[in-house]
Amino acid sequence: MSFDFSDLRNDIESALLSALPESPDKNWISTSFSNELSDLPKENFKSLLSPNRNLLMLGGKRWRPLLMMLCYLEETEKNAKNNKKSAVSYEDTLNLTPLVEFVHTASLIHDDIEDGADLRRGKTAAHITFGQDTALNSASWLYFEASHCIQNAEISEETKLILYKLYTTELRKLHLGQALDIKWHRDTSFIPSEEEYFTMVSCKTGTLSSLAAKAGSVCAGNSQEKTDFLGKTAAKIGIGFQIIDDVINLTTGNPGKKRGDDIVEGKKSLPVILHLKANPKDKEKISSYMQDAKKNRINSQSVEECIFLLNKSGAINEALKIGKEMILDNVKLFESEKITELFNSMIPQTVAL
Repeated sequence: MSFDFSDLRNDIESALLSALPESPDKNWISTSFSNELSDLPKENFKSLLSPNRNLLMLGGKRWRPLLMMLCYLEETEKNAKNNKKSAVSYEDTLNLTPLVEFVHTASLIHDDIEDGADLRRGKTAAHITFGQDTALNSASWLYFEASHCIQNAEISEETKLILYKLYTTELRKLHLGQALDIKWHRDTSFIPSEEEYFTMVSCKTGTLSSLAAKAGSVCAGNSQEKTDFLGKTAAKIGIGFQIIDDVINLTTGNPGKKRGDDIVEGKKSLPVILHLKANPKDKEKISSYMQDAKKNRINSQSVEECIFLLNKSGAINEALKIGKEMILDNVKLFESEKITELFNSMIPQTVAL
């Protein structure tokens, strides 16, 4: 059975763009800031809004807000069979989707600054277009603005408190994951274990998947136990997609970025970890490749030589298999045909070198 997600995608897109307007009116200014600032000229808000809205308008899969809304809809339907009402209406849940997508957007801008990336979604990165100071400040603001949708929602104070706690906890975990990733790629000689890698990715990438599923579950009126279960399941799916991104970076190249830029950044992706687990003698060689790539950037011959080495050992294909299995095994646990179809459509059937 095939499902059409286009209406839901359009609803999500409208909610996101409404929460991040191109030209803010007095009402948006007064609710996001204060009544005292509502007469401030609109131009004063441009440096906050433009970098974030520009990236948001470039697209993205939107699978996190889609997961949030599908969790809400599916769990609400299940609960209705037991005469249990949702805690939040469809419209208010929809207006809470910035909670996950705005955090994702802010993290991409910060990630590009920290990695020194030139491109994002095929266009010049925000810190190059708008300047590093403006991009850094606007993305930091967006982390705070993301939670503003909770304040605006017409829901109980109890549900608001649950969502605030959920949001702040997951946001702290996201920054811990980023801290580990930065620490590791700064030290080209350090190779984390598989367990350390999964912990880092669980925080850096899995946490937004968890936030999406948990927020949808809370809005549906689920118990804490069910919400935690769905969050952990979604986090593992997020890890699986990060692994696939690691593989794509070393094969076809991620959309809007250059093949092998993880080598330039010195990232300890799963293919690197798996290769060195089987071939520990290559540690110095891979470290040397990363040092040279960092110095000479993406056109360094070391990038392709490192990719060749990882492919020859089978580490890239092994990582791809692990990522796909992690997604498929955990998607089943949602017991939802729609969520299954959403994620199945996102898994690449092949990743060619």
